[in-house]
Amino acid sequence: MKLPRRQFLHLAAGAAALPAVSRIARAQAYPSRPVRWIVGFPPGGTSDIVARLIGQWLSERLGQPFVIENRAGAATNLATEAVVRAPADGHTLLYVTTSNMINATLYDKLNFNFIRDITIISGLARSPLVLEVHPSVPIKTTPELITYAKANPGKISMASFGTGTISHLASELFKMMANVDMLHVPYRGSGPLLNDLLGGQVQGAFDNLPASIEHIRAGKLRPLAVTTATRSEALPHLPTVAEFLPGYEAIPWSSVGVPKNTPLEIIGKLNQEINAALVDPRIKARLSDLGATPIIGSPADISKRVGDETEKWGKVVRAANIKPD
Repeated sequence: MKLPRRQFLHLAAGAAALPAVSRIARAQAYPSRPVRWIVGFPPGGTSDIVARLIGQWLSERLGQPFVIENRAGAATNLATEAVVRAPADGHTLLYVTTSNMINATLYDKLNFNFIRDITIISGLARSPLVLEVHPSVPIKTTPELITYAKANPGKISMASFGTGTISHLASELFKMMANVDMLHVPYRGSGPLLNDLLGGQVQGAFDNLPASIEHIRAGKLRPLAVTTATRSEALPHLPTVAEFLPGYEAIPWSSVGVPKNTPLEIIGKLNQEINAALVDPRIKARLSDLGATPIIGSPADISKRVGDETEKWGKVVRAANIKPD
């Protein structure tokens, strides 16, 4: 049967519109059940703090629980692999950190390719690392630390939250630029690191400022410097490492990822809601209290930044000949 031209065009237009209608409906229906947000570090660290802050916002805005799942181990690789293998439907998120970008070079054999298998959907926050020591250590400034380390090679224990993490690479970069030898003591996250640093089992660390700042304010830890190029608004009196070692900079930052092939409309919805959270005065104030600054941008903007950082830290890993445990 031959359809009249007008009827044919009407049916063709309706068929063409179906994919768009389907995409809109899919975005409106998301999320249809609780969302898992997998964090590759234990509770108590900066990643955990920020994930719970933004997760609560998303839960309230989108009507489903965003459940934070701490899956520590292998410097975030366990968490990343869990997300890579999850269904690409927006119900499993990855808390992406600088560790993910470092691991792309650090590990020769992984069961995934981070850049290929994870789609970046949104930024979260950036914050300095803080070079700090236990109050029992007779050091009050970065130059004093350098002098002491040169006089006592290998005797200062510097904790990190894992071999190959930004905390470790910040310490290795410091050692290379200051020409000192310090003992690296890796932990499985900022939380365990802080427990032993507060207890005096290790002498110093490069820790995330948001995780350490309350202990610094309480006098339980002594800060020496921050690792950003400029001073932190949270601790404006504290110098930068670069003031003593020109050119030094190590900035951890975070973003959100999902499995590849996650529908674009779901990515767009999450990006919109997370960006809205990051400009909310209450959340901005909380991040500021932690010493963190929001990172707002499109999925393309944040993806480019991830690619650039992956290349930057790959060069450091190779130069320092860092190998995973």
